[in-house]
Amino acid sequence: MTIERVGVVGCGLMGSGIAQVSAMAGFPTVVREVSQDLLDRGMASIEKSLGKFVEKGQLPAGDKTQTLARLKPTLRLNDFADCDLVIEAVIENLEKKRILFSELDKIVKPEAVFASNTSSLSITELMTATRRAPRFLGLHFFNPVPLMKLVEVVKTVATDPGAVEEGLAFGKRLGKSPILTSDRAGFIVNRLLVPYLLDAVRALEEGFGSIEDIDAGMKLGCNHPMGPFTLLDFVGIDTTYYIAEILFTEYREKRFAPPPLMKRMVMAGLYGRKTGKGFYDYTDPKNPRPNELL
Repeated sequence: MTIERVGVVGCGLMGSGIAQVSAMAGFPTVVREVSQDLLDRGMASIEKSLGKFVEKGQLPAGDKTQTLARLKPTLRLNDFADCDLVIEAVIENLEKKRILFSELDKIVKPEAVFASNTSSLSITELMTATRRAPRFLGLHFFNPVPLMKLVEVVKTVATDPGAVEEGLAFGKRLGKSPILTSDRAGFIVNRLLVPYLLDAVRALEEGFGSIEDIDAGMKLGCNHPMGPFTLLDFVGIDTTYYIAEILFTEYREKRFAPPPLMKRMVMAGLYGRKTGKGFYDYTDPKNPRPNELL
């Protein structure tokens, strides 16, 4: 089956980005939120993002208008009935996602593909809430979705090869570079990235260097665009802690265990940029200063 009509459940940070790139690629796209306020905010975010592309000369003004015309914002799950692909991008909670997929399974045509944008939860566990195991996979996009080229296509032991090919082809039609992986905690990127970030926190705890010096070492020594602490603050220390817990539960290896400092920062509400304080203090966002954490 060729994917022609796309549905995105959730119009938050990730959902709005996925809906935007889908519509930019020419797909009529239904995007749903649970309240009109959240839906309006998500659509405003999409319009603002498209406006930036126009300002930079990366998108003709007429294409912005056409992209917005392809988007159908809704509060109703029933509007997904005729979609060929439905991508879930709601809160990272296993039970809530399972309930959502169970409801969608009764509404959406049986030949449609279901996908989750989860970064850490088991695709297989989500799949079992439906009756379409062969047509279920993961499509893990990266933030910010309109700019990041990667999408991880995640197959389960029950995913039909045809559905995998449809997922890979869809990623390419979005202008992304899809990579294929199997349903193991962390997939490819987080399985490699999270231990690196946790090791940076351990290095700080053990006195190997300061926040600024460890960041500078990885930027200048490995040519990373940002150091591990800047990245942790950007992603969210709470988010990384949550993913690390899932990885540790699955693999039971020390390298996936969150360090004590990270746990205490999460308990104290120091999540990074979104709370104004993490490894750095963002009181002056243009000049963040390292926090005294030890």
